[in-house]
Amino acid sequence: MAWVAMAGFAVGSAYGQSLKIGLASEPTAVDPHYHQVTPNGSLTSHIFDTLVGLDAKLNLIPLLATSWKNVDDTTWEFTLRPDVKFSNGEAFTSQDVIFTFCRMVNNEQSIAGSFESIVKKLADVQAVDAHTLRITTRAPYPLLPNDLTRASILWSGIVDHGPITFDLENKCGVKGEWPKVEAFNNGKNAIGTGPYTLKSYVKGAHIALTRNENYWGEKPEWRDVIFTPVPNAGPRLTGLLAGDFDVIESPAARDVPRIKNTPGFEYVVTPSVRVVFFQFDVERNPSPGVKAADGSNPLQDVRVRRAISMAIDRKTIVERIMDGLATPANQFLIDGLYGTLPNPPELKYDPQEAKRLLAEAGYPDGFELKVSSTNDRYINDGQITQAVAQYLSRVGIKASVDAMTRAIYFPKRAKREFSFAMGGWSSEVASSFPQYWITSYAPELGLGTSNYGRYSNPELDKFFREAAVTMDPAKREALLHKTLTIALADLPSIPLHFESSIWAFRKGLTYEGRADQYTLAPSVHSVK
Repeated sequence: MAWVAMAGFAVGSAYGQSLKIGLASEPTAVDPHYHQVTPNGSLTSHIFDTLVGLDAKLNLIPLLATSWKNVDDTTWEFTLRPDVKFSNGEAFTSQDVIFTFCRMVNNEQSIAGSFESIVKKLADVQAVDAHTLRITTRAPYPLLPNDLTRASILWSGIVDHGPITFDLENKCGVKGEWPKVEAFNNGKNAIGTGPYTLKSYVKGAHIALTRNENYWGEKPEWRDVIFTPVPNAGPRLTGLLAGDFDVIESPAARDVPRIKNTPGFEYVVTPSVRVVFFQFDVERNPSPGVKAADGSNPLQDVRVRRAISMAIDRKTIVERIMDGLATPANQFLIDGLYGTLPNPPELKYDPQEAKRLLAEAGYPDGFELKVSSTNDRYINDGQITQAVAQYLSRVGIKASVDAMTRAIYFPKRAKREFSFAMGGWSSEVASSFPQYWITSYAPELGLGTSNYGRYSNPELDKFFREAAVTMDPAKREALLHKTLTIALADLPSIPLHFESSIWAFRKGLTYEGRADQYTLAPSVHSVK
């Protein structure tokens, strides 16, 4: 649900104007299969379409597929939208989908393999005709349409290749190396069916889009869109108030009263499904960011993980650092989402019990721990990390802060260079977080691809893998509850809070905030 600090406006028309947006976090690539992070997904959804989409409240909606159905438990049929053209004028067909799926598996430039995990669950993909696609899955796959909301479709002609068939064991029929798709960022291969095309991408400066006149849907109101990354909230708000931007992401919560009381500006606040958390390295001994007197990795002991959770005052972080615009997290999924635990136990702040658990685990004098995070990706991420380190120090853990820009952080995290690392994840379905973050690392099955701590629990895996192939919603939900209950008891990661998102904009505009935190230019409208 979103609430807006404005009322009484009717949507008007300003077709052909330009829109300037100040971003809180810069996308790291235009390649839609490079890295599964919100800034990248937000940008690429302007240029590329998926078969299935999500509305602002994360309900499934048709995009390049007008409908889909189960033929049986392992067979899906998708009807594709006719008369769709790519931005270069080429027709969209089912062959482009097969090419895209094959490229997602063979994209060596991607980070953490988060996109190939979707495709590896498929046994076969056949083009029944130009606008009918039949997908056979390796096992029942009830959430296939949900996962396809992350699979941006490319034009199959962006590289030279021979006939392609969906044959993952033989690189889809391509002989030799799979052709690399270069030059997304200069626009050469950023060919999609979305509402905009890429005009220019200057890293650290701006991203310019222009309206795709071949777009199949309703043409967006804005002819040109300029995204400018401004990581610091203060200068971002200053830019809005000075007229440099029409819309900005994530003004500081403490500045909301200022926006409210400044004539000519409005804002929207939307609860998101993004959980901010820290993940433990539980596999390696020793671990690179931990130093204990006996040379061990204390994070392998569940008592230590529970102690660290108890040492952190989530409510104070929400009140003082997030200015009340977040919700303390007692689990990895927000209340009300299908599969979420209905009454999770509170993750209490109890520093005395934390000290007792550390002593019981054999660390009465604590140990050294490096707390690693971004400082320009999540709302107040650097401040949160400082606060977490201070809380840990109070219970005897000698914590140091290792914060860095996301462009450095994410590749280092993917290489497993951290021991206690911040993450953020938006889940539109309850299976999303466990699938990527807490199931055992099994990339060939599309599981655990973000499990950098390499946590492994056979019982949790058993329940989750059964849930993933259970078509009956009630039975699947019960299995997800068992999965999440184990995770909260074992704490391979500790959730901190769920972010709320804020957008501010000049008067005369309106924006429907999104639970996935995307900033979409076509959803910005002029009003009168």
